[in-house]
Order: sequence, then structure tokens, then C-alpha cells
Amino acid sequence: MPLNFAEPFTERTPRVVNAAKLHRAQGRRKAGRFLAEGANAVEAAVATGAATDLFVTERAAHDFREILTAAGHMDVYTHAITERAAEHLSETVTPTGIFAVCKPVLWKLGAVAKARPRFVAVGVGTSDPGNAGTLIRIADVCGADAVVFAGETVDPEAGKVVRSSAGSLFHVPVVRERAINDVVGQLRAAGLAIVATTMDGEISLAEAGERLARPTAWLFGNEAHGLPGALVEAADYRVSIPIHGSAESLNMATAAAMCMWESSKALYGPE
Repeated sequence: MPLNFAEPFTERTPRVVNAAKLHRAQGRRKAGRFLAEGANAVEAAVATGAATDLFVTERAAHDFREILTAAGHMDVYTHAITERAAEHLSETVTPTGIFAVCKPVLWKLGAVAKARPRFVAVGVGTSDPGNAGTLIRIADVCGADAVVFAGETVDPEAGKVVRSSAGSLFHVPVVRERAINDVVGQLRAAGLAIVATTMDGEISLAEAGERLARPTAWLFGNEAHGLPGALVEAADYRVSIPIHGSAESLNMATAAAMCMWESSKALYGPE
């Protein structure tokens, strides 16, 4: 059915109003839905069957015709909206004009552990949504089997996390589990070595290669406080990234990228 841009939904249309409520955690919990914005996220949501509804401006309908065609094949309801409505739905300065209302995609920790993963990234206390989304994206690039957000963390289905993941939220199993000890216990029981990233680890990242060829769960600490001391001690071993310049530390997502790339090479080869 062709989109009706002669009478598009406005920012006051109930469907648009309800979609905008998904910006808030309470709105997502109540509706059992979340909102994806931008071409990469919406395309992945459609392709994986997570999208239930699309909202698109006339400009975006022209720019992203292939996404709309795919949405039609997946029986996703697509609604024409005004540019003002797009501004109402967007959390960015310059809206792309395409949005998807999505079913929840988060996994249970037990389901991930049961799948016998070889390579898992664990963000402990991750509070920055940009870093959370980037961690998911890097894990996807490096072939990780799952990403787990442990402790009090940002919601992986929050808007900025979804955008920062650039569609990878829909590709990689992602878990949110507040009980950190349960995360460590279940992953260890699934046969993964628990590896903490610290400034003073007894093994440098360059020396960890052979160890990373076995199933591994990387622990990455909070952006401001790092990993809790008890969790560092509970790890099977601790890895540090040597800093040869004057910087005091690495951004969490940057450190995660370096560590996960080494795991990727150990498991899948250098290419």
C-alpha cells in the first residue's frame, strides 16, 4: 500500500505520541517496545524481524527506498510522517527521518550460557550509552558470541545505545543482568575463562594470545571507576594494555576494541 504523504501523521497523532514515549525507560517497559532511529538500525531491525512499525518522512522514503521495500516484504506497518513529527521522534540534531518501533531483542543470560559461547564481552557497570553501543558494534565486528551488561548499567535498548551500535544490537545476542556474580558464575560454568582488564594486570595483551584461543569472557570496567576489586580478584587472570605515551588510560570502548581484536585473531585467525 503506497504511503500517503498527502495526509502524513503529525507530532500529535496518537501513534507518533506513543512512539515518542519509548525515549523513556518507563515507556519502553510499559509498551514492551523500543525505538530505533537511523538507516543502519532500522534496516537491521527490519531484516531480523524485530521491527513492527516504521515511521518515515517523504524525504527519507526517497533516500531509503530499499528499506521500505524490505519492510513491505516483512509485513511491517509503514506510516508517513511530517518533518515536524520526525523531530519529535528523534533524539539527534539532524533527524534522518526513518524510525522503527521494535520488539524487545535482549537475551537471557542462561540462553547465552547454554549456547556454549567461545567469546563474550562483559561491560560491568557501563553507564555511557555511546560506549555501550560501541561495545556491541565492536563485538559484532570481532565475532563475539554475546555482549553482557552486568550490574547497574545503561539500558541496551535506549535510543543512543541503539544508534551507536549501528545495527549490531540486532545481530549479536545482548544481555542485561544486574547480578554480577551470576554473570561470572554462569559464564565460568559454561567453560569460559574470566579475564579482567586492569592497569596492572600480570599479563600484557601482547602476551595473552595463546590463552585467548580458549573460550574467554572479557570484563570491561565502568568508564570512571574501572572494575570492582573483588571482581578483579575473582577473574582467572588479569590483562593490561601497555601505554607507551603520556596518556593515563584508555577509553573503555577503545580498550575493549583492542582486547576483542586479539580474541578474534586467536579464534578466527589474523584475516
